[in-house]
Amino acid sequence: MQTKILLEEEEIPKKWYNILPDFPTPLDPPLHPVTHKPVGPDDLSAIFPMELIKQEMSPQNYIDIPDEVREIYKLWRPSPLYRARRLENYLKTPAKIFYKWEGVSPAGSHKPNTSVPQAYYNMKEGIKRLATETGAGQWGSALALATQMFGMECTVYMVRSSYTQKPYRRMMMELWGAKCLPSPTTTTNSGRNVLEESPDTPGSLGIAISEAVEDAATHNDTNYALGSVLNHVCLHQTIIGLEAKLQLEKLDLKPDTIIGCVGGGSNFAGITFPFAGEKMKGKMPDVDLIGVEPSACPTLTRGLYTYDFGDVAGLTPLLKMYTLGHSFIPPSLHAGGLRYHGDSPIVSRLVHDGTARAVSYNQTEVFDAAAIFAKTEGFIIAPESSHAVKGAIDVALECRKTGEAKTILFNMSGHGNLDMSSYDDYLNGRLEDVEISQVLLDEAYSKIPKI
Repeated sequence: MQTKILLEEEEIPKKWYNILPDFPTPLDPPLHPVTHKPVGPDDLSAIFPMELIKQEMSPQNYIDIPDEVREIYKLWRPSPLYRARRLENYLKTPAKIFYKWEGVSPAGSHKPNTSVPQAYYNMKEGIKRLATETGAGQWGSALALATQMFGMECTVYMVRSSYTQKPYRRMMMELWGAKCLPSPTTTTNSGRNVLEESPDTPGSLGIAISEAVEDAATHNDTNYALGSVLNHVCLHQTIIGLEAKLQLEKLDLKPDTIIGCVGGGSNFAGITFPFAGEKMKGKMPDVDLIGVEPSACPTLTRGLYTYDFGDVAGLTPLLKMYTLGHSFIPPSLHAGGLRYHGDSPIVSRLVHDGTARAVSYNQTEVFDAAAIFAKTEGFIIAPESSHAVKGAIDVALECRKTGEAKTILFNMSGHGNLDMSSYDDYLNGRLEDVEISQVLLDEAYSKIPKI
């Protein structure tokens, strides 16, 4: 059996897969942050282009990928699917382990799968600048790349702790012409309010989102772009799972277990949604879909399934999702990424309904898995991706106990070449595991709106 399964350029999918029509009942709608009534296209048009708003609510199962977007996709797509033979041998497992390698994109992660179409649709509607947030910098660098492709400006509000820990991501953004600011900043009302209350805050994605949304809403030539959570973002990422499905079909295989790391949900969505749709339709009833998150930000495993804001300031629509509370700020010593307080409403619904499940790990065991992967498969991977590796290793070890020769598929969302400071901390014993206390969670829960 092949070690690397490749597709031809003409096999890049021509349509994205929209999972929404395959749910037995519709998702709970997003609610206006002030009126708490369902939002409509007019409510979103101040910060999003109409084509993305349509995709957010589309009843169509498949949505055409514009030719201009596919042409840029060809820089790195189709991405390879690898058989992790050395990892299998190391684990002494009968399982077959495959990973979809998204680190081949110019930005080094899966994020350009959605940054390119988002920039394209905004450009087509005459928008000159995009504002966004970023945590570790993968999304910010991906959007900087995409806006450069379409001759647009880009402003990125980067979580302050990551801005300090990951300077090379900032340099990537600036090389692609973006302006990168450590969030919270003094340039927005949202940022100033946070700094007044907590001048030494490490920042959070919720804070950075507030700043980016405020920026977009107060400038006529600027829209907001989000790298995860929203339906249209998850839609664009399904190109990953669609390609993987075709690649496994070439080997006459179907996956028994599919794994993705979860922060906001786009990576997990990309690899699992085409299979989750099959599961809900009864075509793959036994496939096990596993979302892996950090114990330091345990949204799916310890969060509440309820309406909450996507940002700290309460500027975004209320989404029905698993949430730790929009005021929750992960500890700054957590180096493993995946820091968002909420999750994609679609991913949340899949977990709530039992179509998918979630597990959480502390960061030292996740970095242990990354080290094993580097020593067996060779790739140094993003800390975020390491969560999926840990999940795959655990399933493979269980197969060693039971003798089952399962086919395991996971998404390798990006390389770790710019995350070496975190690896340095790991190698020198400076990483600390963080277990979030229930008292801290209860305090954050108390600030969630009562809908």
